[in-house]
Amino acid sequence: MLTRRFPSTPAWSSPFRELDELRREMDRVFGPLSEATGFGTAGVFPAINVSETDDALFVKTELPGMKSDDLDVTFENGTLTLSGERELSEESEDVSYHRRERQWGSFRRSFSIPHRIEADGVRARYLDGILTVELPKAAEARPKQITIQAGA
Repeated sequence: MLTRRFPSTPAWSSPFRELDELRREMDRVFGPLSEATGFGTAGVFPAINVSETDDALFVKTELPGMKSDDLDVTFENGTLTLSGERELSEESEDVSYHRRERQWGSFRRSFSIPHRIEADGVRARYLDGILTVELPKAAEARPKQITIQAGA
């Protein structure tokens, strides 16, 4: 039986290993503080996706538990602004939280739109907690197919 032995190679070490360890240590130290104050790391509210087709841009945002009357959508000078207010649910005073990540209060998110938009055609729809804003591109912002003519 033939046995091959290879010299041992040191395990690959990430150049960011020390930064990762520092981040984990900071999370360990400050994690309980952020949970106690309600300023967790759940992210920016509301979460937003922006997608694009040849004809329009679409902005979708998750706003569970809100009513359409509590939302405001404006488009002005190439900037889309979504704003509103989510109320803190009323609960009895004897409730104690183990974790509290759902955010409440006023929010405002603004986006600069990279294309010319037909402002009169902007539509917003709110269904099952998802707000979808459709921003149709102006004719000059849409891709154009150029016909190639053969010959002289």
